Amino acid sequence: MHVVYLKALGLPHQEINRIARVSSDSVTRYLKAYIEGGLGALCSSQHYCPRSALLPHAETLKTHFKTNPPHTVAQAAYEIEAIVGIKLALSACRDFMRKHLGMKCRKMAVIPSKADPDKQSEFLHGKLEPLLEEEKQGKRRVFFVDAAHFVMGAFLGMLWCFERLFLKSSAGRNRYNVLGAYSVQGSELITIANNTYINSDTLVTLLTTLREVHADTAITLVLDNARYQRCDKVINKALELDIDLQFLPPYSPNLNLIERLWKFTKKQCLYNRYYETFFEFKTAIDDCLDKVNSTFNAQVKSLLNPRFQLFQKSANVTA
Repeated sequence: MHVVYLKALGLPHQEINRIARVSSDSVTRYLKAYIEGGLGALCSSQHYCPRSALLPHAETLKTHFKTNPPHTVAQAAYEIEAIVGIKLALSACRDFMRKHLGMKCRKMAVIPSKADPDKQSEFLHGKLEPLLEEEKQGKRRVFFVDAAHFVMGAFLGMLWCFERLFLKSSAGRNRYNVLGAYSVQGSELITIANNTYINSDTLVTLLTTLREVHADTAITLVLDNARYQRCDKVINKALELDIDLQFLPPYSPNLNLIERLWKFTKKQCLYNRYYETFFEFKTAIDDCLDKVNSTFNAQVKSLLNPRFQLFQKSANVTA
Protein backbone atom coordinates (compact mmCIF):
# COMPACT_ATOMS: atom_id res chain seq x y z
CA MET A 1 0.00 0.00 0.00
CA HIS A 2 2.97 2.28 0.59
CA VAL A 3 3.98 1.79 -3.04
CA VAL A 4 0.45 2.61 -4.28
CA TYR A 5 0.37 5.75 -2.13
CA LEU A 6 3.72 6.96 -3.48
CA LYS A 7 2.56 6.27 -7.04
CA ALA A 8 -0.60 8.30 -6.37
CA LEU A 9 1.66 11.21 -5.42
CA GLY A 10 3.09 11.02 -8.93
CA LEU A 11 6.59 9.85 -7.96
CA PRO A 12 8.64 7.99 -10.59
CA HIS A 13 9.35 4.29 -10.08
CA GLN A 14 13.02 4.90 -9.33
CA GLU A 15 12.11 7.22 -6.46
CA ILE A 16 9.50 4.73 -5.15
CA ASN A 17 12.17 2.02 -5.18
CA ARG A 18 14.41 4.16 -2.99
CA ILE A 19 11.75 5.29 -0.51
CA ALA A 20 9.92 1.95 -0.11
CA ARG A 21 13.17 -0.05 -0.28
CA VAL A 22 11.81 -2.57 -2.78
CA SER A 23 12.99 -3.63 -6.21
CA SER A 24 11.58 -2.20 -9.45
CA ASP A 25 10.01 -5.58 -10.24
CA SER A 26 8.18 -5.52 -6.90
CA VAL A 27 6.86 -2.02 -7.58
CA THR A 28 5.52 -3.14 -10.95
CA ARG A 29 3.96 -6.28 -9.42
CA TYR A 30 2.27 -4.36 -6.58
CA LEU A 31 0.80 -1.76 -8.93
CA LYS A 32 -0.46 -4.41 -11.34
CA ALA A 33 -2.11 -6.31 -8.46
CA TYR A 34 -3.80 -3.10 -7.28
CA ILE A 35 -5.10 -2.27 -10.75
CA GLU A 36 -6.50 -5.79 -11.25
CA GLY A 37 -7.86 -6.55 -7.78
CA GLY A 38 -7.75 -3.46 -5.60
CA LEU A 39 -6.61 -3.46 -1.96
CA GLY A 40 -7.81 -7.03 -1.48
CA ALA A 41 -5.28 -8.29 -4.00
CA LEU A 42 -2.50 -6.36 -2.25
CA CYS A 43 -3.38 -7.78 1.18
CA SER A 44 -3.49 -11.41 0.05
CA SER A 45 -0.22 -13.33 0.40
CA GLN A 46 1.49 -14.04 -2.90
CA HIS A 47 4.57 -15.71 -1.45
CA TYR A 48 5.63 -19.00 -2.91
CA CYS A 49 5.58 -21.67 -0.18
CA PRO A 50 7.07 -24.90 -1.45
CA ARG A 51 5.86 -28.09 0.26
CA SER A 52 8.46 -30.59 1.32
CA ALA A 53 8.20 -33.98 -0.34
CA LEU A 54 9.10 -35.50 3.04
CA LEU A 55 5.98 -34.25 4.84
CA PRO A 56 3.90 -37.37 4.02
CA HIS A 57 6.70 -39.44 5.63
CA ALA A 58 7.11 -37.28 8.74
CA GLU A 59 5.47 -39.72 11.18
CA THR A 60 7.43 -42.67 9.79
CA LEU A 61 10.71 -40.78 10.18
CA LYS A 62 9.78 -39.53 13.65
CA THR A 63 9.08 -43.10 14.80
CA HIS A 64 12.38 -44.27 13.34
CA PHE A 65 14.48 -41.51 14.90
CA LYS A 66 12.87 -41.96 18.33
CA THR A 67 14.35 -45.45 18.51
CA ASN A 68 17.46 -44.71 16.39
CA PRO A 69 18.61 -41.14 17.15
CA PRO A 70 21.28 -40.07 14.64
CA HIS A 71 24.65 -38.76 15.81
CA THR A 72 25.06 -36.29 12.95
CA VAL A 73 22.98 -34.55 10.27
CA ALA A 74 24.90 -36.54 7.64
CA GLN A 75 23.80 -39.81 9.28
CA ALA A 76 20.20 -38.58 9.42
CA ALA A 77 20.26 -37.64 5.73
CA TYR A 78 21.66 -41.09 4.84
CA GLU A 79 18.92 -42.87 6.81
CA ILE A 80 16.16 -40.68 5.34
CA GLU A 81 17.33 -41.57 1.84
CA ALA A 82 17.45 -45.26 2.75
CA ILE A 83 13.89 -45.19 4.19
CA VAL A 84 11.95 -42.95 1.78
CA GLY A 85 14.30 -42.66 -1.21
CA ILE A 86 14.66 -38.87 -1.05
CA LYS A 87 18.16 -37.38 -0.95
CA LEU A 88 18.59 -34.16 1.02
CA ALA A 89 21.36 -31.61 1.32
CA LEU A 90 22.65 -31.33 4.89
CA SER A 91 21.11 -27.88 5.42
CA ALA A 92 17.70 -29.09 4.16
CA CYS A 93 17.93 -32.18 6.36
CA ARG A 94 18.74 -30.06 9.41
CA ASP A 95 15.80 -27.73 8.73
CA PHE A 96 13.40 -30.63 8.23
CA MET A 97 14.40 -32.28 11.52
CA ARG A 98 14.00 -29.02 13.42
CA LYS A 99 10.84 -27.60 11.83
CA HIS A 100 8.83 -30.70 10.99
CA LEU A 101 10.07 -33.43 13.36
CA GLY A 102 10.71 -31.21 16.39
CA MET A 103 14.24 -32.52 16.89
CA LYS A 104 17.23 -30.68 18.37
CA CYS A 105 20.86 -31.66 18.79
CA ARG A 106 21.07 -32.31 22.53
CA LYS A 107 23.84 -33.53 24.79
CA MET A 108 23.03 -36.91 26.31
CA ALA A 109 22.54 -37.18 30.07
CA VAL A 110 23.63 -40.00 32.36
CA ILE A 111 21.35 -42.29 34.34
CA PRO A 112 23.10 -44.48 36.96
CA SER A 113 22.53 -48.04 35.73
CA LYS A 114 21.67 -49.31 39.23
CA ALA A 115 19.20 -46.54 40.12
CA ASP A 116 15.77 -47.80 41.19
CA PRO A 117 12.99 -45.46 39.88
CA ASP A 118 10.42 -46.93 42.27
CA LYS A 119 12.55 -46.32 45.36
CA GLN A 120 13.37 -42.81 44.16
CA SER A 121 9.70 -42.00 43.66
CA GLU A 122 8.81 -43.43 47.08
CA PHE A 123 11.53 -41.38 48.79
CA LEU A 124 10.62 -38.17 46.93
CA HIS A 125 6.88 -38.30 47.55
CA GLY A 126 6.89 -40.08 50.89
CA LYS A 127 9.76 -38.29 52.67
CA LEU A 128 11.44 -35.45 50.83
CA GLU A 129 8.41 -33.45 49.69
CA PRO A 130 6.73 -33.52 53.15
CA LEU A 131 10.00 -32.33 54.73
CA LEU A 132 10.30 -29.46 52.23
CA GLU A 133 6.71 -28.52 52.95
CA GLU A 134 7.52 -28.35 56.67
CA GLU A 135 10.46 -26.09 55.82
CA LYS A 136 8.11 -23.77 53.89
CA GLN A 137 5.94 -23.55 56.99
CA GLY A 138 8.97 -22.66 59.14
CA LYS A 139 8.85 -25.88 61.18
CA ARG A 140 12.33 -27.13 60.24
CA ARG A 141 15.39 -26.57 58.04
CA VAL A 142 16.25 -29.09 55.34
CA PHE A 143 19.86 -29.17 54.14
CA PHE A 144 21.10 -31.07 51.11
CA VAL A 145 24.62 -32.33 51.88
CA ASP A 146 27.38 -33.52 49.58
CA ALA A 147 31.13 -33.16 49.00
CA ALA A 148 32.81 -31.85 45.85
CA HIS A 149 36.42 -32.59 44.96
CA PHE A 150 37.85 -29.95 42.64
CA VAL A 151 41.07 -31.16 41.02
CA MET A 152 43.28 -28.35 39.74
CA GLY A 153 43.59 -28.74 35.99
CA ALA A 154 41.98 -27.78 32.72
CA PHE A 155 38.17 -27.62 32.73
CA LEU A 156 37.33 -27.38 29.04
CA GLY A 157 34.05 -25.91 27.80
CA MET A 158 32.48 -24.36 24.71
CA LEU A 159 33.22 -20.79 23.58
CA TRP A 160 32.08 -18.53 20.75
CA CYS A 161 35.37 -17.62 19.09
CA PHE A 162 36.98 -16.96 15.69
CA GLU A 163 39.46 -19.81 15.86
CA ARG A 164 40.19 -22.73 18.16
CA LEU A 165 41.62 -21.53 21.47
CA PHE A 166 43.96 -23.38 23.81
CA LEU A 167 43.93 -23.43 27.60
CA LYS A 168 46.98 -24.01 29.77
CA SER A 169 46.74 -27.03 32.03
CA SER A 170 48.19 -26.85 35.53
CA ALA A 171 50.80 -29.40 36.53
CA GLY A 172 50.22 -31.74 39.47
CA ARG A 173 47.08 -33.16 41.02
CA ASN A 174 46.24 -30.66 43.77
CA ARG A 175 42.72 -31.23 45.03
CA TYR A 176 40.42 -28.86 46.89
CA ASN A 177 37.64 -30.60 48.82
CA VAL A 178 34.43 -28.84 49.83
CA LEU A 179 31.74 -30.37 52.04
CA GLY A 180 28.58 -28.31 51.68
CA ALA A 181 25.07 -28.09 53.13
CA TYR A 182 22.51 -26.14 51.12
CA SER A 183 19.02 -25.11 52.19
CA VAL A 184 16.36 -23.83 49.81
CA GLN A 185 15.08 -21.55 52.56
CA GLY A 186 17.04 -18.34 52.10
CA SER A 187 19.55 -20.07 49.77
CA GLU A 188 21.69 -20.76 52.83
CA LEU A 189 25.01 -22.46 52.18
CA ILE A 190 27.43 -23.71 54.84
CA THR A 191 30.75 -25.19 53.71
CA ILE A 192 33.84 -26.81 55.19
CA ALA A 193 36.89 -27.08 52.93
CA ASN A 194 40.34 -28.67 53.06
CA ASN A 195 43.20 -29.89 50.87
CA THR A 196 43.31 -33.44 52.27
CA TYR A 197 40.20 -35.60 52.62
CA ILE A 198 36.54 -35.38 53.47
CA ASN A 199 35.76 -37.97 56.15
CA SER A 200 33.46 -38.66 59.09
CA ASP A 201 35.28 -36.08 61.23
CA THR A 202 34.56 -33.41 58.61
CA LEU A 203 30.87 -34.32 58.61
CA VAL A 204 30.75 -34.24 62.42
CA THR A 205 32.18 -30.70 62.25
CA LEU A 206 29.46 -29.77 59.77
CA LEU A 207 26.75 -31.21 62.06
CA THR A 208 28.09 -29.21 64.98
CA THR A 209 28.20 -26.01 62.90
CA LEU A 210 24.63 -26.47 61.70
CA ARG A 211 23.36 -26.99 65.23
CA GLU A 212 25.21 -23.87 66.44
CA VAL A 213 23.70 -21.77 63.64
CA HIS A 214 20.18 -23.18 64.13
CA ALA A 215 20.14 -23.90 67.84
CA ASP A 216 16.38 -23.99 68.33
CA THR A 217 15.23 -25.37 64.98
CA ALA A 218 14.53 -28.91 63.80
CA ILE A 219 17.16 -29.88 61.22
CA THR A 220 17.10 -32.57 58.54
CA LEU A 221 20.04 -33.49 56.35
CA VAL A 222 19.51 -35.18 52.99
CA LEU A 223 22.67 -37.04 51.98
CA ASP A 224 23.91 -39.99 49.99
CA ASN A 225 25.21 -43.33 51.22
CA ALA A 226 28.96 -42.62 51.25
CA ARG A 227 30.66 -44.71 53.96
CA TYR A 228 31.96 -41.75 55.92
CA GLN A 229 28.41 -40.37 56.09
CA ARG A 230 26.56 -43.55 57.03
CA CYS A 231 28.82 -44.61 59.90
CA ASP A 232 28.31 -44.93 63.67
CA LYS A 233 30.30 -41.79 64.48
CA VAL A 234 28.10 -39.58 62.29
CA ILE A 235 24.82 -41.27 63.24
CA ASN A 236 25.59 -41.04 66.98
CA LYS A 237 26.61 -37.38 66.68
CA ALA A 238 23.39 -36.62 64.81
CA LEU A 239 21.38 -38.29 67.59
CA GLU A 240 23.28 -36.27 70.20
CA LEU A 241 22.55 -33.01 68.36
CA ASP A 242 18.97 -34.04 67.53
CA ILE A 243 19.57 -33.80 63.77
CA ASP A 244 17.50 -36.00 61.46
CA LEU A 245 19.48 -37.83 58.77
CA GLN A 246 17.65 -38.87 55.61
CA PHE A 247 19.75 -41.07 53.34
CA LEU A 248 18.88 -41.03 49.65
CA PRO A 249 18.14 -44.25 47.78
CA PRO A 250 21.32 -45.66 46.21
CA TYR A 251 22.47 -43.97 42.98
CA SER A 252 20.17 -40.95 43.28
CA PRO A 253 22.20 -37.78 42.58
CA ASN A 254 19.13 -36.39 40.80
CA LEU A 255 17.44 -36.02 44.21
CA ASN A 256 20.29 -34.08 45.81
CA LEU A 257 19.97 -30.37 45.01
CA ILE A 258 23.53 -29.48 45.97
CA GLU A 259 24.84 -31.55 43.05
CA ARG A 260 23.54 -28.76 40.81
CA LEU A 261 25.51 -26.19 42.83
CA TRP A 262 28.79 -28.00 42.19
CA LYS A 263 28.10 -27.96 38.42
CA PHE A 264 27.25 -24.26 38.62
CA THR A 265 30.51 -23.57 40.46
CA LYS A 266 32.57 -25.30 37.79
CA LYS A 267 30.87 -23.39 34.99
CA GLN A 268 31.15 -20.09 36.82
CA CYS A 269 34.80 -20.10 37.86
CA LEU A 270 36.62 -23.15 36.44
CA TYR A 271 35.58 -23.82 32.84
CA ASN A 272 37.96 -22.27 30.30
CA ARG A 273 40.04 -20.59 33.04
CA TYR A 274 43.67 -21.00 33.99
CA TYR A 275 45.01 -20.41 37.51
CA GLU A 276 48.73 -20.07 37.96
CA THR A 277 48.78 -21.28 41.57
CA PHE A 278 46.74 -23.59 43.77
CA PHE A 279 46.00 -20.63 46.03
CA GLU A 280 44.37 -18.77 43.13
CA PHE A 281 42.41 -21.92 42.24
CA LYS A 282 41.05 -22.27 45.79
CA THR A 283 40.30 -18.56 46.08
CA ALA A 284 38.23 -18.62 42.89
CA ILE A 285 36.10 -21.49 44.22
CA ASP A 286 35.67 -19.88 47.64
CA ASP A 287 34.76 -16.56 46.05
CA CYS A 288 32.11 -18.21 43.89
CA LEU A 289 30.55 -20.07 46.84
CA ASP A 290 30.63 -16.91 48.97
CA LYS A 291 28.48 -15.16 46.35
CA VAL A 292 25.72 -17.79 46.38
CA ASN A 293 23.63 -15.56 48.63
CA SER A 294 24.52 -12.27 46.93
CA THR A 295 25.80 -11.88 43.37
CA PHE A 296 24.56 -15.28 42.17
CA ASN A 297 21.45 -15.45 44.33
CA ALA A 298 18.90 -15.20 41.51
CA GLN A 299 20.74 -17.75 39.35
CA VAL A 300 21.17 -20.20 42.22
CA LYS A 301 17.53 -19.92 43.30
CA SER A 302 16.39 -20.71 39.79
CA LEU A 303 18.88 -23.56 39.31
CA LEU A 304 18.33 -25.16 42.73
CA ASN A 305 14.56 -24.98 42.58
CA PRO A 306 13.29 -28.11 44.43
CA ARG A 307 11.84 -29.76 41.34
CA PHE A 308 13.25 -33.21 40.82
CA GLN A 309 13.47 -35.33 37.69
CA LEU A 310 12.63 -39.00 38.04
CA PHE A 311 13.79 -41.47 35.41
CA GLN A 312 11.21 -44.11 34.61
CA LYS A 313 12.20 -47.64 33.73
CA SER A 314 10.93 -46.96 30.21
CA ALA A 315 13.13 -43.87 29.76
CA ASN A 316 14.89 -43.57 26.39
CA VAL A 317 18.43 -44.89 26.69
CA THR A 318 21.09 -46.19 24.36
CA ALA A 319 22.96 -49.39 25.00
